[in-house]
Amino acid sequence: MDGALGLFGAILALGLGAVGSSIGCGIAGMTSHGAMSKTDEGHGLFLGLSAMPASQTIYGFVLMIILQGAAISGFAKFGIGFSAGLGLMTSAIYQGKACSSAILGVSKKASISGKVFLAPGIVESFALFSLVGGIVLSAAQ
Repeated sequence: MDGALGLFGAILALGLGAVGSSIGCGIAGMTSHGAMSKTDEGHGLFLGLSAMPASQTIYGFVLMIILQGAAISGFAKFGIGFSAGLGLMTSAIYQGKACSSAILGVSKKASISGKVFLAPGIVESFALFSLVGGIVLSAAQ
């Protein structure tokens, strides 16, 4: 039972991150399509911003692999995977919203294109904190 709970925790890290990434990329992608239909330039930037929330799935994948090999209880793996997964999911969703706003801003004023990465980058940092926290806790004994 303990082993199954641990595996479930590991897959939650990936699964919740992927759910958040799909929602975040969807939000930003829909905004990107609308902005591309109204502007003739900046499409590459719009697409790049639309893909930013995908990184949380990568972080979830890394944490899943680490949790599988961690020498901690299944309950601990479940707790780490679930909590970090929630952090990744929430970060990805809000990063998608921040990217959506950035796309709209650039579509109205192209000169701000370098500055619009600040808010999505700050939101990304919380996903990194979730990943690093999960890694640190998985090494605890």
